[in-house]
Amino acid sequence: MVRDMLLAAHADLSEVEIIVIKTTGDMVLDRPLSEIGGKGLFTKEIEDQLLGGDIDLAVHSSKDMPTTLPDGLVMPVFLKREDPRDAFIGADGVGLMDLPQGSVVGTASLRRQAQVLRARPDVKVVTLRGNVGTRLGKIAKDKLGGTLLAMAGLNRLGLSDKATEILNCDIMLPAPAQGAVGIEVRVGDEAVLRFLEPLHHTTTAMCVACERSLLAQLDGSCRTPIAALALLDGDSLSLQAKVFSLDGKKCFAAEGRETAVTIAQAEALGRKIGQELLDKAGAEFFVELKADLAQL
Repeated sequence: MVRDMLLAAHADLSEVEIIVIKTTGDMVLDRPLSEIGGKGLFTKEIEDQLLGGDIDLAVHSSKDMPTTLPDGLVMPVFLKREDPRDAFIGADGVGLMDLPQGSVVGTASLRRQAQVLRARPDVKVVTLRGNVGTRLGKIAKDKLGGTLLAMAGLNRLGLSDKATEILNCDIMLPAPAQGAVGIEVRVGDEAVLRFLEPLHHTTTAMCVACERSLLAQLDGSCRTPIAALALLDGDSLSLQAKVFSLDGKKCFAAEGRETAVTIAQAEALGRKIGQELLDKAGAEFFVELKADLAQL
């Protein structure tokens, strides 16, 4: 996508080379990300090559990015966001709420696990990792009732027809920055920034900044079931966010709205709602969550 957009934006450009870099997150598929180190597993090898000058820009799924980037790198460019919601892919086309009692749902996301169990406490959730094709194939192979995937990924891969249903945000609030492709570059590389400028989508950048700011305030990672979605309507920026216990039985929610015209104002809203969640949940909740995570 990024290559094609660059070629379309720059008439004098004849070629953009794509370097495929396998990351630890791509290769270790038998354990949950929360168990082996979290979001940085999808970025370190790529960022090493970016810092080393082997590549000029790095393309990421923004929800995979840690809230703090390595020294010398920034992520200032975002493509227009795809559908941020989650899709449920049910065996035989069955929706999440219509699954037979006791069904097994596969996901490696603690956020999805918590919300599935909150909506359907009678089902069992098991770890399911791999790329989209792998996970879709395992529904029948592992006799699963279904799995969950980002609708953005299905849309970009031309597989939107695989979705049994697009889950309402009341049932399945997305991960912060889900559906947004971010482009990471070296600090001060003005030539590359000018090159990327036609691809940048300011509304997406505003919403992602808000959601990632909330995540940073909560010190969130793959090991914390946090969900958030910011929406910009004119100059009105809204944010809704939730944090869950692993079993979904406990849920703390906060939301807010601000007139936001700058990234700084969007980040301020994220911090504000993040602090509200911290205050509502209380220190004891996070101590219990940490203990539960340690037993995974």
